[in-house]
Amino acid sequence: MVEGKEAAARGISDEEAAQYDRQIRLWGLEAQKRLRASRVLLVGLRGLGAEVAKNLILAGVKALTLLDPQQVSPEDTQTQFLIPLGSVGKNRAEASLERARDLNPMVDVKADQEDVGQKPEAFFTRFDVVCLTCCSQEVLMKVDQICHKNGIKFFAGDVFGYHGYMFADLGEHEFVEEKAKPAKASQPVEDGPDAKKAKLDFMETTMVKKRLAFCLLKEAFGINWGTEKGKATLKRTSPDYFLLQVLLKFRTEKGRDPSPQGYAEDTEALRQTRTGVLEALGVGADLLPDDFTSCCFSEMASVCAVVGGVLGQEIVKALSQRDAPLNNFFFFDGMKGNGIVECLASS
Repeated sequence: MVEGKEAAARGISDEEAAQYDRQIRLWGLEAQKRLRASRVLLVGLRGLGAEVAKNLILAGVKALTLLDPQQVSPEDTQTQFLIPLGSVGKNRAEASLERARDLNPMVDVKADQEDVGQKPEAFFTRFDVVCLTCCSQEVLMKVDQICHKNGIKFFAGDVFGYHGYMFADLGEHEFVEEKAKPAKASQPVEDGPDAKKAKLDFMETTMVKKRLAFCLLKEAFGINWGTEKGKATLKRTSPDYFLLQVLLKFRTEKGRDPSPQGYAEDTEALRQTRTGVLEALGVGADLLPDDFTSCCFSEMASVCAVVGGVLGQEIVKALSQRDAPLNNFFFFDGMKGNGIVECLASS
């Protein structure tokens, strides 16, 4: 553990040194200090939002604002672990507040019940990271543009049944990465059991500064698939990229996600939406066969845990400026049990 006097001398309290000792050993004191100075806005407190909130609170950010204008539904009480029983009808962010605070009293957790789409630009400049879930494509693009303009790290994510995704726009992002470098070989030993071992080169590590440029979500969705470059990119692009656009279009048109209570009706609506979206993009309808709809209903807790873990990890990496971030999509398929990173942009 980081000793008390040493911790105080290096700018953290004894309590923080004890709470974050494991993390400090993992990514270093300077990275932890960046985290504890960071403010995060998290929008959408369904199952995925709860997972992300948990991960950020335990990591030790300075402040986390939970924003959600929706009321708790019966389904939320089954899939969202921050919401206690008896909360149906209450605001989702407010209902999540007490348990979220209990995870780590050193993090300032607040609730906001307003609509993120109605927030002025100045509101977002209070934060170092903005993470959106449960939002329409229009809101995602609007907030991303605000964040990109103001140098705020932007993340988005959702879970639809067995499918989940994450998108990151970190602008011009600088980070350090640990790299191995060969060390000088030790002096050879003439004989004995250590002779062979002494001749081996041992590895040391060094921190290397790097920079990555990210694109807007609008650019990631604006690829011209009819060009030669677009056709080449299409061959290696995951169908989940197109599935995401179909599901966001459905959300925009219906004002909600596909519901198990209206499975037959929503299945047909999803297929019609697929046809329109893929035609507009200029790609073949066979990218998403008819049975794609069977895995798009509700939030699967296991998928929320995986995607929430990745989202939380990427936000921590962005804030701490440690290690290479994912650029720019991550898609997870719970039926196959695997994830894929796609770097897509219109330019």
